[in-house]
Amino acid sequence: MTTDPRARFPRSARVRSRVDYTRVFEGGRRSGDPLLGLHWLPGPGAARLGQAVSRKVDQRAVGRNRIKRILRETVRRLRPQMAGGDYVVVARPAAARASHAQIVDALMRLLRKAGALPAPGADGTMPAAPVPTSPSDPMPDASTGRACVPE
Repeated sequence: MTTDPRARFPRSARVRSRVDYTRVFEGGRRSGDPLLGLHWLPGPGAARLGQAVSRKVDQRAVGRNRIKRILRETVRRLRPQMAGGDYVVVARPAAARASHAQIVDALMRLLRKAGALPAPGADGTMPAAPVPTSPSDPMPDASTGRACVPE
């Protein structure tokens, strides 16, 4: 947990009223996963998060609160890259048995699937191979890295 007050999840970043939740549930886009459901109502302004984690997910408050903490922290970190609008994440019973990483992965998948988060860049540490602009441009040899001219 962070102690820097600027890094907290502000009240302005939360969907709080029943009217807002109803509006998102009735008019938002929906996508699902075995662990989570996502309702997103695109709109102007920064992204706001609402959470629905019922006792059907976990009877114990500590389990429900764990899921909510993971979701809040993930959205806090992703919020600058997310499209504007209201998001409501609905936890499913399988989320109670899921690890931290599994919940984060499920949320990331749902956000990308909904189009609310840009697709990830190419994996790996090597830069992309240069593309020749003309047939006379030399291509680098994969084994040596030196330029070779096609014959």
